[in-house]
Amino acid sequence: MHPHDELRLIDCTEAEHAPAILEILNEAIANSTALYDYAPRPPQAMAAWFAAKRAGGFPVVGAVDAAGRLAGFASWGTFRAFPAYKYTVEHSIYVHHAHRGRGLGRVLLLELIRRAQAAGVHVMVGCIDASNAASIGLHQRLGFVHAGTFPQVGFKFGRWLDAAFYQLTFEGSPAQPVDG
Repeated sequence: MHPHDELRLIDCTEAEHAPAILEILNEAIANSTALYDYAPRPPQAMAAWFAAKRAGGFPVVGAVDAAGRLAGFASWGTFRAFPAYKYTVEHSIYVHHAHRGRGLGRVLLLELIRRAQAAGVHVMVGCIDASNAASIGLHQRLGFVHAGTFPQVGFKFGRWLDAAFYQLTFEGSPAQPVDG
């Protein structure tokens, strides 16, 4: 049996999933270099987070178990806040620590890729801490290519961190890109 047969993909809502998303984010902030953040985020931070997703029309895909508990989520946001970047998104994937190492990140990333193609995205960008071999390997297996690494741009846990950028380019999309 596949380890995620019991999980199903859903669209997360602020009302139902904000506390679980916050818990996953705050665990990653406290214990990893997945987020270049220091302090746990307060509950009220989720209102602005979800508002930005709604305003941009950005998906928040979740994987929930039979009881509705969130095992992981994935989303994308603005790559850079200038109009000419409108066909490029920067994505993120977070898996609850109890569910890591079982392929859930792959399931979530595949769903983001599917939705990005459907939405006319041209490039997906992942900014990954250069020491995160598991995430880098996942992205490479799904066709992302290394686009560059910015050495020592972050500082956390008493050391400098390198940010590695991986991108997936969808050839031929969007069909009719336009300026403006």
